[in-house]
Amino acid sequence: MRTVVITVSTSVSRREAQDTSGALLAELAEAAGCVIGAMEVVPDDQALIEDRLRHHADGGAALILTTGGTGLSRDDVTPEATRAAIEREIPGIAEALRAESLRHTPHGMLSRELAGVAGRTLIINLPGSPRAVRQLFAVLEPILAHAVALIQSDGGSRGLHSGGGQPGGSGGQPGGSGGQPGGA
Repeated sequence: MRTVVITVSTSVSRREAQDTSGALLAELAEAAGCVIGAMEVVPDDQALIEDRLRHHADGGAALILTTGGTGLSRDDVTPEATRAAIEREIPGIAEALRAESLRHTPHGMLSRELAGVAGRTLIINLPGSPRAVRQLFAVLEPILAHAVALIQSDGGSRGLHSGGGQPGGSGGQPGGSGGQPGGA
C-alpha cells in the first residue's frame, strides 16, 4: 500500500533538529509491507498540515502516517488539521494508541492522536517521540492492511469478505479476531 509519512515539527522544518521519528516511522512501515511514496516535513501550521493531508489523499495514497504535533502545547495542531481533512473518524485506533501509551507512561493520556478516513485514504496521527512511534506502531501494524482494504473496497466489508479475503495476506492474527466484537 502506498504510504506517506509526514513529520510535523517546526524545529525539524527549520533544520534546527533531526527528523528521527519520521525516519523511524517510515522504516517500521516498510518492514510492515508499506511502500513509502513520500516523506515530508512540515512546520506546526494547521492550514499547511491540512493541505498536505488533502494533497496526498487526493493523490491516491492508501495510508498517511503523521508524527508530531499531538501534544498539549499551543502549536500542537496535527489533530485539528487531520479532523478538518477527514470525513470520518476511527476512534478505536486513537483509543488503542492512547491505551498502549498509558501502559508505558501516565502522560499517555495527554496525547491527542486522531485517526480517520479521507476519501479512500487512512490517516493516523502518532506522537513525535521515536520511542512512542516504535511502541505505538506495534499496535497499528496488525490492522493496517485490513483497514486500508476495507476503506478501498467498493463493497465495504461485505465486498471485501465475499471477494475471498484481503490484499496483502490473510490479515488474521493467530488466535482469531483478537477478542473484537462484531467483526465486520
